[in-house]
Amino acid sequence: MLNGGGRFGPAADKGCLDPLAALRTPDEPPWDVYLTGTVFLDIIFTGLDSAPVRGTESWARGMGQSPGGVANMATALARLGLRTSLAAAFGDDHYGSYCWDALEQGEGIDLSQSRTVDGWHSPVTVSMAYEGERTMVSHGHDAPPVEPAPDCPPRSRAAIASLTPGVREEWVAQAAAEGTMIFADVGWDESGRWDLAALPDLAHCEAFLPNAEEAMRYTRTDCPRAAARALTSHVPLAVVTLGAEGAYAVDGRTGETAEVPAIEVEALDPTGAGDVFVAGFVTGTLAGWPLADRLAFAGLTAALSVQEFGGSLSAPGWAEIGAWWRRIQSYEDQDPAALRRYAFLAGLVPESARPWPLRRAVPTIGFGQR
Repeated sequence: MLNGGGRFGPAADKGCLDPLAALRTPDEPPWDVYLTGTVFLDIIFTGLDSAPVRGTESWARGMGQSPGGVANMATALARLGLRTSLAAAFGDDHYGSYCWDALEQGEGIDLSQSRTVDGWHSPVTVSMAYEGERTMVSHGHDAPPVEPAPDCPPRSRAAIASLTPGVREEWVAQAAAEGTMIFADVGWDESGRWDLAALPDLAHCEAFLPNAEEAMRYTRTDCPRAAARALTSHVPLAVVTLGAEGAYAVDGRTGETAEVPAIEVEALDPTGAGDVFVAGFVTGTLAGWPLADRLAFAGLTAALSVQEFGGSLSAPGWAEIGAWWRRIQSYEDQDPAALRRYAFLAGLVPESARPWPLRRAVPTIGFGQR
């Protein structure tokens, strides 16, 4: 297992490296990744020694606010240099304006497919991080339905779908028919049925990325690696995250497997780590990297993200990844085999970081504004 080498400061400029530069052509799709979903305003409390106790007041040593929900994934993709388009509803309140500005101006995410809904307030999540875990309380109302835009989804190399049991999203099949690679994750099945047939959009997916518990329940297996192999009967590429053990992947078309252990880090807040993992894996896949390198990169980006608070605020950029790679090589007690696992970064990361702090989503609404 590789020692993470401590925490890092502000995320660096996402624009310093384009991982798909060698693949770009004049007739390529306008976007690398398209995604849609609900944007929350996240209010994150960190530095809690324990869970809040009923009837008492708890003080947190840290607090921040940032766009959350699907914004976590969009920000992670954009900071890795992917041209990202997001379709979402935004409230016409200050929270909605803040989230829109943070994503469009702060992160360079395309919001041409998004809309502001008059009279609708932004969904809000309060997240409390303690003991390496999180507890969340959310509030919101469904946005009024509208007809999809004629060019929605826009042409893109990849799209990310969050599957819901019993729900079919028409845009998934439409995007797949146009040659877009669909990467899918899934949430907890509240019905308790855990039936893969209830995930009709899985048939259009290139890759499925559940966690170990979800994978085993859907496949009726007692081993996450066996679950990953079973999932390749339904999707070409199965990636199962194993928590502290890392991740395991199986390519059903070639029979190739890969397993990469987790990186030891000081975890401050796990919010959004799963989104960052998916973003890292999508980046490596679009760039054409070997399966094991994709897994390693995804795990690394997720590990860096949990060392800072907040979902979208903590997503790493390339300069931060480069700083990690240079730092861990300076430790004399690092396992040489573990270092070789990440040697592919040597030809990717920038030699030096651009000056920071750079303009990011400010952690407090209204801070520094007139």
